[in-house]
Amino acid sequence: MGGSGADTGRHGLPTRHEGFLRYRDGYWGKMALGISITLIVAYLLIDVEPRHNGGSWLGYALGTVGVLLILWLTMLGVRKRAMTPGRWSLKAWTSAHVYLGLALMVIGTLHTGFQLGWNVHTLAWVLMMIVIVTGIFGISVYSLMPRRLSDNRDETTEVQMLATLSDIDRQLFDAAQPLDAGPAATMQEALDETAFDGGIRQRLGGRSRGGATARALAEFRARPVSADDPDDKMYDRLEALLARKQAALSRIRQHLRIKALLQIWLYIHVPVTFALLAALSAHIVSVFFYW
Repeated sequence: MGGSGADTGRHGLPTRHEGFLRYRDGYWGKMALGISITLIVAYLLIDVEPRHNGGSWLGYALGTVGVLLILWLTMLGVRKRAMTPGRWSLKAWTSAHVYLGLALMVIGTLHTGFQLGWNVHTLAWVLMMIVIVTGIFGISVYSLMPRRLSDNRDETTEVQMLATLSDIDRQLFDAAQPLDAGPAATMQEALDETAFDGGIRQRLGGRSRGGATARALAEFRARPVSADDPDDKMYDRLEALLARKQAALSRIRQHLRIKALLQIWLYIHVPVTFALLAALSAHIVSVFFYW
C-alpha cells in the first residue's frame, strides 16, 4: 500500500524513507483530526429539535459528506493503476484514504445521531464500521509484516525454500531405504508432510495439523543406542535430515502465515465494502422515497 524506496531532498540527496502514514509529516492525519474535532464541536453546539438525527439539516449534511467520502475511498483500487508523482501520488492518495477513512467513523456516527436500531440505516452504519476496522487491521499488517517476511526469508525466495525442502525429502528417501517396516512407515509419514498441510486455521497459526516430521524425529532420537549397532550412522543421518526438514518446514510455514495475514484481511474488507455500497443505496432510497 505504501510507497517504497528512499525519497530525495532539495539537492537530490537521499532522505529518511517516508511511508504513507508519515506523508508530509502526517498532513492527512492532522487534517482528519481537525475535521473530526470540528464536527464534534459543531454537533455539541448546534441545537436540533427534538434531538439529533439523520433527518435533520445537520444529519443530511453529515450524510452527504459521508456518502461522498465513501465513494471517494472506494476509488483507491482504481487509483492504484495510475502512477503519478507529487501531491497526487499514490502515497499521498493512500495516506488520505487511511486518515479520512478514520474520520468517516466520526462523520457516520454523528450522522446517525446515535439513533441505532434494527433497520437498513443501522446496517449501513455497521458495515461502514466493519470496513473501517478491517482497514485498520490491514494498515497494521502492512506496517509490520513486510519486514518480518523479509527477515524470515533470510535473502531466499519462496521458490528456493520449497526447492530446499524438496531436496531434503529426496535425501531422506534415499537414506531411509534400509529401514525396517515400522521405522519406514514413520519415515513415509514424514516424507508425505508438506508445508501446505492443514486448513486456513493451521496456515494462520504457522503450523500443520500433523507434525509427522517432528514425531519421526522424536521417535528416532528415542531409539536405544548401541555401541556396536551398524545402523547408528544411518540413523544419525536420518535424524540430521529430519531436523533440517523440520527447520525448513517451520520457516516456510512462517512465510506462508505472514503472506496469509497480508492477504486475508482483503477478503473481508473488499466484499464488505461492496455490501456497504448496497446498504448505503438502500438507505438513501428509503430516506428519500419512503421516509
